[in-house]
Amino acid sequence: MWNAAYGCTIILLILLQSLMEWTGLTWPEAPAALVLLVVVAFLVRAASPVGRAFLAVSAALTIGLILTRPDWGAIVWPALVRTGFLAAFFCSLSLLRNVAQSSPAMATAGTYLASQPPGRRYLALTTGAHAFALVLNYGAIQLLGTLSLTSARTEPDDYIRNTRIRRMLLAVHRGFVSSLSWSPLAFSIVVIVSVIPGTSWSGIVGPGLVIGVMLLGTGWAMDTIFKPRPSGRKPAVQDPGHWTALLPLGGLMLLMLATILLVEETLHVRVIGIVLVAVPVISMIWLAIQLGDSKAWAARMKAYVVDELPGFRREVLLIASASYIGITGSALALPWMEASGFDLGMVPTWLLLLALLWIVPALGQIGANPILSVSLIGPLLPPAAQLGVTPTALANPLLCGWLLTGLTSPFTAVTLLIARFGGISPLQVAWDWNRAYFIAIVALLSGWTLVYAYVLT
Repeated sequence: MWNAAYGCTIILLILLQSLMEWTGLTWPEAPAALVLLVVVAFLVRAASPVGRAFLAVSAALTIGLILTRPDWGAIVWPALVRTGFLAAFFCSLSLLRNVAQSSPAMATAGTYLASQPPGRRYLALTTGAHAFALVLNYGAIQLLGTLSLTSARTEPDDYIRNTRIRRMLLAVHRGFVSSLSWSPLAFSIVVIVSVIPGTSWSGIVGPGLVIGVMLLGTGWAMDTIFKPRPSGRKPAVQDPGHWTALLPLGGLMLLMLATILLVEETLHVRVIGIVLVAVPVISMIWLAIQLGDSKAWAARMKAYVVDELPGFRREVLLIASASYIGITGSALALPWMEASGFDLGMVPTWLLLLALLWIVPALGQIGANPILSVSLIGPLLPPAAQLGVTPTALANPLLCGWLLTGLTSPFTAVTLLIARFGGISPLQVAWDWNRAYFIAIVALLSGWTLVYAYVLT
């Protein structure tokens, strides 16, 4: 009963947030905030110790606002609405992952990528992880990680097998992170667009694609240059099948992007609002095609609401509370900064841009979720015009810092998953496997941040 009630409450939250995004109405804000509080009440029952700590911090910040800000209501209620959007966004995307994971076509495409010969395997897996992340989110790591291990275990030589596992998992890790630079389904885009005024997905997608190519290309180049070359017997090569196995994945990506662009152009709805509605609709149609039976479809949708959505309670709690902590924390910090005379506008712009790029992954090393750190930092920044750069140029280093956090923080979900598949600690993945790659990428992204701000815009 509790699971069904929770699932229905999440669906109501998605509907209210969708109504606001597609119509511009403001009256659903209060119901959406109240529904989020009901969701949080459900989440407390299954909260982990970390989740309860996040809730305690959220409560403390709320009390601090009530005691210090006469306008606390004008801060807390919008914060609840924005936080509710992130929770609704995450849950709406989970339906696509649910449907894709049961698709034989997606499994075939993943097998094709993981079975490539050594000369093409890294590039196939890293670009494949990039593409699958648009559809499966973290499910891309689970799918390709499992297939990578299955493929590598056919190798009898321990050294070759362990080396292959490391290279394949790194390809998946870096490919997944690179998708966060531009994907309209990525939280990085959703959060940054919400905290930097004047930004949009259509403005970020261009430089984001450049960043994604940098990450993919650097990883492939380093793997090619530094890959071990064992002497003796050549490793066994599997038949990967035909490239047409990738057509369903490519078709699904094109369908989603075409839908997003068409609706944005005709109805002028925010891209993240389009995703909130379009992805579940496409997923339900895809599921109907998969099953070919209305009763089976209805049963599957019921199972999704009653069983699948409650399974993500801990993730929803961490996402929502991280966002709320960032928003309310910045509202508390801003008056203190003004009272102390500390003005970020006095910092040289080039130094501020680089500091933004570096501070987000630095906070990630002590467990700060990038949702929290970016939500906290963004509202404290001066307007882009005051700094003499465009809003996208100001968003660019935050986006780069988000990606670097995904590569180097031992606390992120992607690093934890890769470590689990590799049978090592998250610290080894973040600080050992990715050390040289991080040094190369942080240098490239630092240069790119300045070039984009001062040369290209």
